[in-house]
Amino acid sequence: MSTIAGGCGACVVLLSKYDPVHDKVEDYTVNSCLTLLFSIHGCSITTTEGLGSQKEGFHSIHQRLAGFHASQCGFCTPGMCVSLFSALVNAEKSDREESPPGFSKLKVSEAEKAIAGNLCRCTGYRPIADACKSFAGDVDIEDLGFNTYWQKEEGKELKVSRLPVYDSSCQISTFPDFLKSELKLRMLLDSGKYSWHTPVSIEELQNKLELSEANYVNRVKLVVSNTGTGYYKELEGYDTYIDLRYIPELSMVKRDSESVQIGAAVSISKAIVTLDEGGEDRLSEGSVAMLKKIAAHFEKIASGSIRNSASIGGNLVMAQRSGFPSDIATVLLAVDSSVEIIRCSKRETIKLEEFLVRPPLDSKSIVVSVKIPIWEPSSKSNCKVMFDSYRAAPRPLGNALAYLNAAFLAEVSPSKSSDGITVNKIHLAFGAYGTRHAVRARKAEEFLAGRDIDHESLRKTMNLVRAAVVPENGISHPSYRISLAEAFVFEFLHSLVEPNFGFTSLGLDQYISSQSTTNCSVNEYNKKPLLLPAKQVIVPGTEYHPVGKPIGKTGAALQASGEATYVDDIPSPKDCLHGAFVYSTKPLARVNCVRYESESHPDGVVSIVSYKDIPHGGKNVGAQTIFGQDLLFADDLTRSAGERIALVVADTQRHADIAATKAVVDYDLENLEPPILTVEQAVERCSFFEIPPFLCPKPVGDFAKGMAEADQKILSAKIRLPSQYYFYMETQTALAIPDEDNCMVVYSSAQVPEFTQSVIARCLGVPENNIRVLTRRVGGGFGGKAIKAMPVASACALAAYKLRRPVRMYLNRKTDMITTGGRHPMKITYSVGFKLNGKITALHLEILVNAGISEDISPIMPANIVNGLKKYDWGALSLDIKLCKTNHTSKSAMRAPGEVQGTFIAEVVIEHVASALSIDVDVVRDQNFHTFDSLTLFCQAAAGEPSEYTLRSIWDKIASSSSFNHRKEMVKQFNKTNIWRKKGISRLPAVHGVSLRPTPGKVSILRDGSIAVEVGGIELGQGLWTKVKQMAAFGLSMINCTGSNELLDKVRVIQADTLSMVQGGFTAGSTTSESSCEAVRICCNTLVERLTPLKESLQEKMGSINWETLIFQAGIQAVNLSASTLYKPDMTSMQYLNYGAVVSEVEVNLLTGETTILRSDIIYDCGQSLNPAVDLGQIEGAFVQGIGFFMQEEYLSDPDGLVVSDSTWTYKIPTIDTIPKQLNVEILNSGHHKNRVLSSKASGEPPLLLAASVHCATRAAIKEARRQLASWSGCADDSLFQLPVPATMPVVKELCGLDIVERYLSSSPANKVTDKR
Repeated sequence: MSTIAGGCGACVVLLSKYDPVHDKVEDYTVNSCLTLLFSIHGCSITTTEGLGSQKEGFHSIHQRLAGFHASQCGFCTPGMCVSLFSALVNAEKSDREESPPGFSKLKVSEAEKAIAGNLCRCTGYRPIADACKSFAGDVDIEDLGFNTYWQKEEGKELKVSRLPVYDSSCQISTFPDFLKSELKLRMLLDSGKYSWHTPVSIEELQNKLELSEANYVNRVKLVVSNTGTGYYKELEGYDTYIDLRYIPELSMVKRDSESVQIGAAVSISKAIVTLDEGGEDRLSEGSVAMLKKIAAHFEKIASGSIRNSASIGGNLVMAQRSGFPSDIATVLLAVDSSVEIIRCSKRETIKLEEFLVRPPLDSKSIVVSVKIPIWEPSSKSNCKVMFDSYRAAPRPLGNALAYLNAAFLAEVSPSKSSDGITVNKIHLAFGAYGTRHAVRARKAEEFLAGRDIDHESLRKTMNLVRAAVVPENGISHPSYRISLAEAFVFEFLHSLVEPNFGFTSLGLDQYISSQSTTNCSVNEYNKKPLLLPAKQVIVPGTEYHPVGKPIGKTGAALQASGEATYVDDIPSPKDCLHGAFVYSTKPLARVNCVRYESESHPDGVVSIVSYKDIPHGGKNVGAQTIFGQDLLFADDLTRSAGERIALVVADTQRHADIAATKAVVDYDLENLEPPILTVEQAVERCSFFEIPPFLCPKPVGDFAKGMAEADQKILSAKIRLPSQYYFYMETQTALAIPDEDNCMVVYSSAQVPEFTQSVIARCLGVPENNIRVLTRRVGGGFGGKAIKAMPVASACALAAYKLRRPVRMYLNRKTDMITTGGRHPMKITYSVGFKLNGKITALHLEILVNAGISEDISPIMPANIVNGLKKYDWGALSLDIKLCKTNHTSKSAMRAPGEVQGTFIAEVVIEHVASALSIDVDVVRDQNFHTFDSLTLFCQAAAGEPSEYTLRSIWDKIASSSSFNHRKEMVKQFNKTNIWRKKGISRLPAVHGVSLRPTPGKVSILRDGSIAVEVGGIELGQGLWTKVKQMAAFGLSMINCTGSNELLDKVRVIQADTLSMVQGGFTAGSTTSESSCEAVRICCNTLVERLTPLKESLQEKMGSINWETLIFQAGIQAVNLSASTLYKPDMTSMQYLNYGAVVSEVEVNLLTGETTILRSDIIYDCGQSLNPAVDLGQIEGAFVQGIGFFMQEEYLSDPDGLVVSDSTWTYKIPTIDTIPKQLNVEILNSGHHKNRVLSSKASGEPPLLLAASVHCATRAAIKEARRQLASWSGCADDSLFQLPVPATMPVVKELCGLDIVERYLSSSPANKVTDKR
């Protein structure tokens, strides 16, 4: 897999181990990208293919994921299936009550969390969660979302009966009986280069280590799971691996009244189970609660498939040896745990604190176990033990490193000198904040010990905590991490100040006794559902059957079962080689050479390909658009960090990746100008790309006049918007196979096969008809598989041409993220004039777009930005947009390129005006809503007819359906009565113009009546094939013979082939599905015209005639049964506007900056949807991807422009725990679009713009927090602030006040009274 980090879940498989002693099979998920092959000796592996298939029958998991529309591109779906299957298998093993027929013992909350470690970029997760929940025994079937099985109004029993059958008594055998007899415990596996040992005792382990030393074996690795390589990338193998899992002492668990002892090789998942069981029966409730809370914290580490194999000891060793930001180390440090280690036959037990500060362990040191002491209150009367742990991370459920983690243990008792509480002793542990290891805040502990807790002592404690928690230089967000430490200590101790109340708004316990006895176990934690039931409102079309019907996505079950073929699934041809890019790490430098430190090439390397290998007559071109071209490889000069310099070609992908990493590039910087790395530098040096006149946005109205009419003005306000990475699940990939007569067949995961063909031909200097590019399906694109796929295919083709052998390449995630570019960053300066009632009279924008080193598609950006901006009537609009040429990788189209930035700019201006006037932002939005006349002025012909302008009705409808006005009042009341959490709510409109492009189509009817369809559009997961199938069935049904209304199952859409379907164009811009459909409809009309005379003739002779007979006779009479066309939209239908509106509500935790999206309600106008199920998936998926841009995804670079957010560890897309808790979507079937393709409208990109509502709602919540903060200080309200994009936790917390705890503690007692509410 591409990540080799265990961070995406796409490669999850079920591993099953048989225990012959207890005759029991243990089943759990693992990440195959991290699992060493030798480690699964004696195990059984179940992949999604093992659950079922098209031939043998799909498993109900496959069927339900397809039926709930839970698979789009499908690349993540196999991992989802296995994660769910594992949860079902283990639930059925439990001793729970039997579930109702057709359901499992799985709980709803468990079903949701089963996929918490799996990423999906397409769906938005809601349909996947519904498919998983459909198996849960406690599900309310009415709560499940839209699917192919039932209508909403049907009864429960009928709905249940229509679900694909799940029979818990007919489970797949995950460990077949024949394997049990083949088990061999002891083994020495030797591959010739690597050896694998499995000692069964400490003594044998020590002998192995001594023997390795005596034989000068340099690289020895002790392994339990190998998950550490996901973080510390170890591309090269070791000489010797020693598996520790079979040593009983390292795998034991012991409990007594004084401690719980866990062997170092015990997995984190098994440790969680052990701790959640709570120790011996004699323990107090407080001690049991402490163990359960530790277990609950461990449940938030990594993902389930990582926890299943990662060990407690391995985690602690990584923390000790390599400074890994471990949660386990911090939590165990707080409870004063001990570690038993062996070094050179010497055993010792030391405190974890000492273990962490010792010099890094060498490979001969063995961690045996960790001992967690049981904390019981001392014999003093009324003493209580309090324990809690904390972590602030981008994802609540784990699968993300914490900004800071903490755990606190305290013994408290009633004060003898006051009515307060005395802290007898306390442990304060902090970790993951940018330090070598977790630490105890000793001075703060000493200060608190024996002291009564009041606000003053808390304030002094905060000072000591700040002094103890000091991030190292270079760590991100240091002030934020320090503020988290204060916040967590405050959260832990504040309830002791006035024990009659606590943080009711944070849901903390209100009494000391409940602090010590709360049963916060893993089971309790797992009972909390992630998502609330949501509504999906659609109106299926009936006029053009089967068009308009919400049928399931074509191939979804194949995707779920793993049978769908992506480029990397194609078996390697004989003698196939593999490639990996060597890329520049300098933004501007001469490239002297690419070399290796050693004289010989690394293992497996066959060749290094560069621009020098381009054949005579070929060009150094890797990508092209109508605006220009991009180099395939840097020539003598590299012009951006991340630019491709060479391609290492080796016998395996692993060897190619290792060799590319080892390659040394010699640079020369002498006599070169400094690189241009900012848009400001580009302006200084006049470094711009030209914008073609036909793409230059034109001003609207008289700006000077509009400003003169304004009552107030805002001048030269600034915004910055960042980049965003595509994060398609399938990284860039291609396979090039030399063919006869100087030809080449190239399989490419590309959105633009036609241009890819042209680029390869130019690179090789051959005619385009020598190059055949094939694309069946793409594992996610979002614009990133358009221009950026071309150089990958071209590099493979060049290497294959040079070596005359097949060459394939599958970019690892890091290389993909560094070389691919992404969304365009930009700097915006705006000046706006407005009336006192909020009506804007004039807006001027100066926009500097960072285009990178080559044009790519950047010249379309100005028009696209203005496209998204024109949703309001600005009175007059003046523009100055420049495309800055910089020494960054070229930026490219990403879903709603420019439009998403434009819509955000519009909302920033609107909110700034509202703040300046101190009026409700919705008043300003209403004041600047378009009339149809103003819409026509700004959007011209794209505005269409007055009946098409549905935005005003949508705006009013969303307010009603979402109870917007009532919820606004509820939010106000919540904010008045809660200090530490604030809510915000926002309602936004979206207007997004699209353009149709010429698109080819071909429909062929075969002898048996089956139908083959080719189109220029590529199936990316957006359901293009599904809509095309429906259109073909509808178009051919016009023949009106028997059976012609049931042609859908006879239609097959075949892969794109550039020598069969020419002029395929771009699959982009949201309109390729409808233009492909129209091309197919034209073809079908042609075929119906040809068949109609024959049909009428046959009817005269035979009466009724069925489809098969008609086609058979047509073949005999030589009727041409193949029709092709190039659909060219006319001016009346080429451009149109899409409308939508959204209400989003969020809740912000002022102590951590965490933003929870409580609910989003969307109404989107799809015209008359070609397939409402497909469009619903596009709306939800685009919205969640937009949430990623506005709230979560940081695509960061170093000072040279080299991307550093280059893995799943550092780049965080939305997950099931960060999407809206409730996402309600209504697809408006407006039907006022007769110039559209069957009155349909686009859905792929426009809904992404609506995600800005989450950002605006967050800003509203922050505004309330700042107002509160100002009131504590007696200062004026500072509501004029910019909320950056993305609004991550550190960003939000900084705006809410990094010193909020300190300012609260320093404020007057009167302010604290509100805390009781």
